[in-house]
Amino acid sequence: MSQKILQQGAEAKIILDESKNIIIKDRIKKSYRIQELDNKIRKQRTKAEKKLLEKASKIINAPNPHPLKEFNRIEMPFIEGKKLSETLETFQLEKQKEICVKIGEETARLHKEDIIHGDLTTSNMILKDNSVYFIDFGLGYISKKIEDKAVDLHLLKQALEARHFKYWKILFEGVVTGYGDYKESNKVLERLKAVEKRGRYKHE
Repeated sequence: MSQKILQQGAEAKIILDESKNIIIKDRIKKSYRIQELDNKIRKQRTKAEKKLLEKASKIINAPNPHPLKEFNRIEMPFIEGKKLSETLETFQLEKQKEICVKIGEETARLHKEDIIHGDLTTSNMILKDNSVYFIDFGLGYISKKIEDKAVDLHLLKQALEARHFKYWKILFEGVVTGYGDYKESNKVLERLKAVEKRGRYKHE
């Protein structure tokens, strides 16, 4: 069989079709919802994610989706690389930081066009030929708000701390360096401090 499931979450199955060298994101039916409503929600979310992916792929390294054949499925090219969450620590620290600078640059490009990824973690990034590809825009949306951009960075910072805790501070410094080219970067980074304070108060 040429198709195999790479990942299955609550919202979608990620399938690799080896014969066509494509990834299929198949939104899962929710049996607790009325079928008509469920179809409508899945259709809206699939279309929104496809549109966001198309926009992102023109700005950064991200898979450009194929035209929709089914309302609940996105097909896109398979990126033959490894998830950054699994490979980042295999490199020397200097190289790790260099990769994180690239992540900051790519994130700045997205934010410049008001694209919020929504789940900015190294698990949603693939390293291929020394380039970082962003994947899974399922939680993404368009927003001009500085707050939303700061929350995007906050998620990335938390992900680095949780997954790459040994050098996470140095790695996030790399992200900030790359992000600095963005004209509103200072505003976003200032707001990030406020977002972090709120997070600390919640846990005290």
